[in-house]
Amino acid sequence: MALDKKSGYRKNFSLGVTFIVLISILFILSLFLAFNYSKKSIENDFVSEKVNVLEQSIKPYNDFFQNKMPEISYYSGYLDSSTASKFVDTVMLKYPFISRVTFYDTEVKVAPVRDGINANYLGIGPKSIYQFGKGISPDSIKVYSEEDPTSFNVGDDFNAMAYKLATFVDRLDTAAVPTQEELFTNFSVVNSSENKITYLNIPRREDLKVYKEMMKRKLNPSPVYQQDVLVFKLDAHHIKIVNTRPLLYQHISIEPLTYDPIDNSDENMNTEIALPGAFSDFKLYFVSSKSYIKKEIFIYFMPIALVLLLVYGVLLLVAFLIYRNLNINSKMFKLQYDFVNNLTHEFKTPVSVIKIAGNNIKSAPALSQREQQLYGKILDEEADKLNGLMNKLLAFTQIENKAIKLNQEEVNIVDFIESTIESHTLKHPDFKITYEVMGFKTFITDPVLLGSLFDNLAENAYKYSKPEQKKLHISAKLIKGVLVFRFTDKGIGIAASELNNIFKKFFRIQNEYNQMGSVGLGLAFCKELVNFMEGEISVKSKVGSGTEFKIVLPFNS
Repeated sequence: MALDKKSGYRKNFSLGVTFIVLISILFILSLFLAFNYSKKSIENDFVSEKVNVLEQSIKPYNDFFQNKMPEISYYSGYLDSSTASKFVDTVMLKYPFISRVTFYDTEVKVAPVRDGINANYLGIGPKSIYQFGKGISPDSIKVYSEEDPTSFNVGDDFNAMAYKLATFVDRLDTAAVPTQEELFTNFSVVNSSENKITYLNIPRREDLKVYKEMMKRKLNPSPVYQQDVLVFKLDAHHIKIVNTRPLLYQHISIEPLTYDPIDNSDENMNTEIALPGAFSDFKLYFVSSKSYIKKEIFIYFMPIALVLLLVYGVLLLVAFLIYRNLNINSKMFKLQYDFVNNLTHEFKTPVSVIKIAGNNIKSAPALSQREQQLYGKILDEEADKLNGLMNKLLAFTQIENKAIKLNQEEVNIVDFIESTIESHTLKHPDFKITYEVMGFKTFITDPVLLGSLFDNLAENAYKYSKPEQKKLHISAKLIKGVLVFRFTDKGIGIAASELNNIFKKFFRIQNEYNQMGSVGLGLAFCKELVNFMEGEISVKSKVGSGTEFKIVLPFNS
């Protein structure tokens, strides 16, 4: 049986090791795949996340183009140099990428203009021109006036916008209402090659109708209308780059659209995205070294690795529990096997003796009085053994399942111990039992259960002692409101490795005193008795010196 047990352990151990090796390989493979997935994901992010950087970086430009610049139309063409200066100061402070602004104080009339556009009797030209911006001192400078038209060239920006206005008026259907998008598109010009935006304040619908009439020369006298044209010169290099992924993008710069770096090392990753609108000749250029991106890869990888590690730990725990349960089941199988063997032997011996005695009685022609007494005694003793064994098994099952109730009676402890000593010394004349009682005389308990407890411990003390050391000392004391019983013998002792198992069902210590005649229920029965009586039992032992069982029971007086 020992060989089978070792074989079972080896088999369980091999299965456990195989399982651990397999899940370890799976864990390592999962980590490898997770790392590659993280690397691929971050490389994809390197390409895709540039859109977010662009959106955040260009957000001030979009705000200027869509919200701030149309505010010019609120003045309905009546901006003067002072108001224009304040407006430009606000714009340049909020939007650093605007480097210079040219303000055209414009007139629309039915008369030829010297500088500007003359179309179908409609003249569109500047009355005065001012420049604002960095490097201009003072804050603004007047560069053109009608009185001195040679001082400044009006330029293509103004002419292009004046032409758009004339064309729009010429094609205008006065019965229809132009949309805001249509008006905004026709009165703004984005010049990406020179990084300029030209904007004409959007005329009111009534003004546009008047311009249409003026173009047909149906108005007399001819009125003069005011318009404002502003040209914004932009500098792409003053766009504030917002790096939304600083651990992903090491360097971000604004470069011309045709920029192509000389150093294209394999150690670096790069990508680019074109800027919109007036900056469309420029792009955002992203560069990161692969070693720099590893930080982001590991940040992405670590949560996945922790989850995999957690799963791996759970699988290891499952493997351990399975291995432990297999070993427990193997032990339980052995204990039950031993129990059946021992129980069979315990029944077999009395049954065999009874059978022999019965055959002798049956085959004898006549029995003398002496033979009758001998066979009667044998049958009585063997029947008592069988009855005692059955009663112990039945009592153990009943107590374990709490199928009985405590029979509370007053017990005189001195009389009870002396009765126990008398019964065991009559059975074993060489058994020396002493006792001491301190602190109480009587208490309430179940005398039958207490007697079973005392008998089992006394029988163990006798059984597991050498012939010259069959001694037992019983101590009963009332300590701090509880009863403490100690059963101290001079027996062979119990190894420390066995102390945690002696109260388990079917467990037998393997030694020369325990080869036959035990089913491994004695101490398990004692523990169940003590638990049923709401107490505690513990043991101290030293091999070769003896054993002490300590029982603590509640004191009911």
